[in-house]
Amino acid sequence: MSDTELVRAAAAVRGAHHVALACHVNPDGDALGSMLGLFHVLRASGANVLASFPSPFIVARHYRELPGLELLTKPEDFPDEPDVMITFDCGSLGRLGDLAPAAKAARELIVIDHHISNERYGSINVIDPKAAASGWVVQRLVDTLDLPLNRDAAISLYVAIVCDTGRFQYDTTTPEVFDLARRLTEYDIPVAQLSRSLFEEHRFAYLQLLSEALAAAELVREQRFVWTAVTQDMLCRHDVTIEEVEGLIDILRRTEEAEVTCVLKEEADGTIRVSLRSLGDVDVCRIAAAHGGGGHRYAAGFTSSLDVPTIVARIRAAL
Repeated sequence: MSDTELVRAAAAVRGAHHVALACHVNPDGDALGSMLGLFHVLRASGANVLASFPSPFIVARHYRELPGLELLTKPEDFPDEPDVMITFDCGSLGRLGDLAPAAKAARELIVIDHHISNERYGSINVIDPKAAASGWVVQRLVDTLDLPLNRDAAISLYVAIVCDTGRFQYDTTTPEVFDLARRLTEYDIPVAQLSRSLFEEHRFAYLQLLSEALAAAELVREQRFVWTAVTQDMLCRHDVTIEEVEGLIDILRRTEEAEVTCVLKEEADGTIRVSLRSLGDVDVCRIAAAHGGGGHRYAAGFTSSLDVPTIVARIRAAL
């Protein structure tokens, strides 16, 4: 990421009549946290700003502690032709769903991301593949804008960082990441409360579904590959939403014999959402990119209209 792009982005934001923020469909902690982090900073500065994400307009319940969720704009109320639009943690226009037309119509489109697979679809691309999270890039932009943080922004950016570093466990956890975490926690962040709501607290119904998904998991020892699938039938029987099972892959990836972990989740329309994780020897972004998705070496994903056995066979062939 060049400082030139940061300066260009800051200039565009300063000169905007209104700023529309959007993250990718089915947003995770980094997507929501980075977007809300900048939202709170700009809002406190008096800017005309709104934030949203594509349909289905549902936030997973473990992100409920994020400040400002009640202030988000529904996608149907998003401006058709934003003056300046900023996307977060979103590698392609396709990941913007029903907000993609607004991105195409924006006078200026700023893309903030850290995925190496990003398609650089903006007029200004602020992308740092070496960054631990999109939240890190947002903090660089806030500093370039010379705007102060506030507690709501700090909590949001902390969620972005802690989620995409796996609670400071991944190789992306650098001294600079800890420096940012220290800076953010100076704003009286409820670290213990966030840790429980983000990673440790689940409804009993989810735990019952989890037991079924783990019992059905398959380990392919010769390829150091473990996978499981969550079907619509399982979700309905246990009364669990697809958003609630986002963290299942983090449990499955504890498998000692596996280098690559995969969870396949059936959407209501029958398509399959595929999540991939790697310990680092295998670049799962290459697998995801071959199927129209993206991410980075350690974590990637894609959506497919194929059935589960066919998808698994293709992943194994790629491995």
